[in-house]
Amino acid sequence: MKDTNVADDVMRAAVELFAANGYANTSVQQVVEAAGVTKGAMYHYFQSKDDLLFGIYDRMLSLQKEHLDAIIERGGAVGDVVRAVCVDVIETSIDFLPEGTVFFRSMHMLTAPRQSEVTRRRRDYNDTFAALIEQGQAEGLYRSDIPRPVLIANFFADVHYLSHWYSPEGPEGKTLLAEQLTDLYLAGIDARAANGGAR
Repeated sequence: MKDTNVADDVMRAAVELFAANGYANTSVQQVVEAAGVTKGAMYHYFQSKDDLLFGIYDRMLSLQKEHLDAIIERGGAVGDVVRAVCVDVIETSIDFLPEGTVFFRSMHMLTAPRQSEVTRRRRDYNDTFAALIEQGQAEGLYRSDIPRPVLIANFFADVHYLSHWYSPEGPEGKTLLAEQLTDLYLAGIDARAANGGAR
């Protein structure tokens, strides 16, 4: 049976080192020393430093996709589903703030196959989210005077920018912040915003 604690220790050490020194300036040897494991133990879970960087993002994205699918499966009005999805993706992004910060700063250094895999995974999430927005537009909830990709990019730009200013030690907890950002986003795409507030 695999010792998942080893993988967690390696991942945690990698995130800390990549954040402090940069991905390019961190060696595999530094990661294994910080994790207190051997190179052999690390290579049991991660084939390369590239694989480790991908794994950092994969863990976060996999969790967010699982949550997205579960929220949709529960059903309900599309407006409620979209709101729940938005709150969740902000909360989980805050939970994985160090991982997200490291990944977005270093993703251009991934090998081409890994970059393609990241693109595919992100597109899968994006397409599912886009389908919800499309349904809301069809029901007259969300504005259609702005292209759907712009509406979607507006939300995820805020999510990706979190690491530049949000601090978990700040006065607002993740749930309150997630609700506030979601309220701002949904108010901006509300169909009433396209015609001065009147349906």
